[in-house]
Amino acid sequence: MSEAPYTPPKVWQWEQGSGGKFANINRPVAGATHEKERPVGKHPLQLYSLATPNGVKVTILLEELLEAGIKEAEYDAWLINIMEGDQFGSGFVEVNPNSKIPAMMDHTVNPPQRLFESGSILKYLAEKFNAFIPDTDSGKAECFNWLFWQMGSAPILGGGFGHFYAYAPEKFEYPINRFTMEIKRQLDVLDRHLADNRYMCGDDYSIADMAIYPWYGVLVQGGLYDAAEFIEAHTYTNVRRWADELAARPAVQRGKLVNCTWGDVQLPERHSADDFNL
Repeated sequence: MSEAPYTPPKVWQWEQGSGGKFANINRPVAGATHEKERPVGKHPLQLYSLATPNGVKVTILLEELLEAGIKEAEYDAWLINIMEGDQFGSGFVEVNPNSKIPAMMDHTVNPPQRLFESGSILKYLAEKFNAFIPDTDSGKAECFNWLFWQMGSAPILGGGFGHFYAYAPEKFEYPINRFTMEIKRQLDVLDRHLADNRYMCGDDYSIADMAIYPWYGVLVQGGLYDAAEFIEAHTYTNVRRWADELAARPAVQRGKLVNCTWGDVQLPERHSADDFNL
């Protein structure tokens, strides 16, 4: 079945309220909508986020750094409720003018350094602490290949497949088919690579794994869009093997919980390791 034909107008006009589940936070302009001071805790690293796949990338890395004994990676994680428009508060927009989570402030430098875009934050922290990033030039290149593969590919999974399959107010055949085809191709890219590699960079667990897992790993495990059966996730055996290994890591389990406000166990804010004693 195909949807009714649509003829774009000569000049597009915004119809406020259109866009399904996220209509109340979507708009065609940038900038703050209201004044809201940004909280600052006791640790040098201040994270402002939510436990979406993009947010989880950073909290996994922070928890892995702490697990590795790097105490300087201690952080405060403040909840940014995107459904309530927290990302448009003036304090948050100062950190990320694009009004997307996650965002971070590093107060170990003067002046404090703002960080936004999850891939940029991962790269910054890995280089800052010289951890979870290969030592050689060729290893770094491979790591960044996959890190930026994820940054370029995941919008197809989230804003493309996820939107039309799970969130759009109406289901239409063409966009669902188009984005499903591309997601299955991306999973095949990963599955072929992981057939010969334990992690995305061979035997070295890295920020590339941390970036890809919350999207594609969780997808094949059935935790994203309730779409595992629809995309035949069981056929991507190498991705599933890799995802299950990452999911068993204690730091990954903690990272997935930070800034989480749904499910049986929730941790809206994180300010110390003791916060996990729920």
